[in-house]
Amino acid sequence: MIHPQAIIDPDAQLGPGVEVGPFSIIGPEVEIGEGCWIGPHVVIKGPTRIGRRNRFFQFCSIGDDPQDLKFHGERSWLEIGDENVFREYVTASRGTEGGGGVTRVGNRNLFMASTHVAHDCQVGSHTILANGVGLAGHVTVEDYAILGGFTGVHQFCRLGAHCMTAGGTIVIQDVPPYTMVAGNSARPFGINVTGLKRRGFTNEAVAAIKRAYKLVYKSGLRLEDAIAELERMRTEHPEIGPLADFLGQDGRGIVR
Repeated sequence: MIHPQAIIDPDAQLGPGVEVGPFSIIGPEVEIGEGCWIGPHVVIKGPTRIGRRNRFFQFCSIGDDPQDLKFHGERSWLEIGDENVFREYVTASRGTEGGGGVTRVGNRNLFMASTHVAHDCQVGSHTILANGVGLAGHVTVEDYAILGGFTGVHQFCRLGAHCMTAGGTIVIQDVPPYTMVAGNSARPFGINVTGLKRRGFTNEAVAAIKRAYKLVYKSGLRLEDAIAELERMRTEHPEIGPLADFLGQDGRGIVR
């Protein structure tokens, strides 16, 4: 299962059924869970912990030093969950002391070719990052977000659950859950109706989310007042809860 032309550090820990292709390098303090497939020419450095049944295609660079001038070799980590796919040339950096020390990736995400996950990013589960997406440092991407090709995300931005960005979008402020955005700089264009229905949201739930979106973006209310209305709505429509919680947290301000 380990190609003779792969280089595996004695300190690396590989679980049952791990395959490593030719010319790949697995460094010290790397843990790889059972059933992972490491293609050819992949480099994984530590400290990095990888879960089960992940797939890494050729030329991925995983767990290298953060691209941050404030980084001076302090100890930091990359943690990856289960069943993720990292296509060609994907890069994912470890964390920094200033960002908590850990870059995290959840489960069942698809990172298409040439995507970049920078230091201290927190990526949830079931997300799709299309070709060329770049996440700057300290970015949070919540579950089921879809980022169109060549989307660029400014550091410290948050992208809420089930949101979607069009190709070439430049995100410099937070994107609320369920919201579709496009442009440079990103502007909101309604909610991700198709994605929500594909994930089992009922027509009633989608209608409630549409009303919530209009409260935030179309009603003329101050954000604080819109959040108060959303808090009242969530008692009847729990799917409004993630939106109210997201808007109530400190951030870079939301896209407008």
